[in-house]
Amino acid sequence: MKGRIVFSSGDGVATLVLSNPGKLNAIDSAMWIALHETFEGIAADDGLRCVILRGDGDKAFAAGGDIEEFLTVRATVDDALHYHDGLVAAALDAIRACPVPTVAAIQGACVGGGLEIAGCCDLRIAGESARFGAPINRLGFSMYPGEMAGLLDLVGPAVLLEILLEGRILTAREALQKGLLTRIVDDEKVIDEAQASAARIAAGAPLVARWHKQWVHRLMRDKPLGADEKRAAFAFLDTADYREGLEAFFAKRPPRFTGR
Repeated sequence: MKGRIVFSSGDGVATLVLSNPGKLNAIDSAMWIALHETFEGIAADDGLRCVILRGDGDKAFAAGGDIEEFLTVRATVDDALHYHDGLVAAALDAIRACPVPTVAAIQGACVGGGLEIAGCCDLRIAGESARFGAPINRLGFSMYPGEMAGLLDLVGPAVLLEILLEGRILTAREALQKGLLTRIVDDEKVIDEAQASAARIAAGAPLVARWHKQWVHRLMRDKPLGADEKRAAFAFLDTADYREGLEAFFAKRPPRFTGR
């Protein structure tokens, strides 16, 4: 049976479940395609304020790609390029480029492709017993360069090389120390904490959240801001949410943001 991406939403928060429980939620080709398509839809939905990604059950976020299909999807260089660039890297790029804030709720194994997905999210909340790594050196293949971008931006070259060269599985505490995680909570509190985080994000001005993501990504480029970009940083001055935020502050009441 093929895996699937289960989508649900409510109160401005979408939840995506990586579901392939018979294989510890290993991501197959159909799931990579569905991830890409789902995030394209999310990017176009002005009503969403946060996205939670999680695995099906509590045994794994995702235990990498579905290795059983590698004999067919990577039979030739052209096949491998289509799979890793056209499917996997395209899905990861869609997650990284998503204007809506993303939170990974990590339980159990977060390995290989699962680690790549989590690395493309904005926040990563893990349980104490979660495990992390990319032991593909034991399988005789290297990580496609197009799949490294999220992890490289997140932890830098030294930690990424440690992960790839040693192929060691890290504990949650080690992953936190190396910058792979935002925070760790008790295993049974992972989903609740991810939902609480999403609620805090959703309570803020949604345009501001999107702008914060945009500017953080922009500042990571080795190029000074241009005059037009500096002016664009004050686009909030013309929004209803900015006026609402100030009015709520002076009235000492919670703001009611509409995303306009």
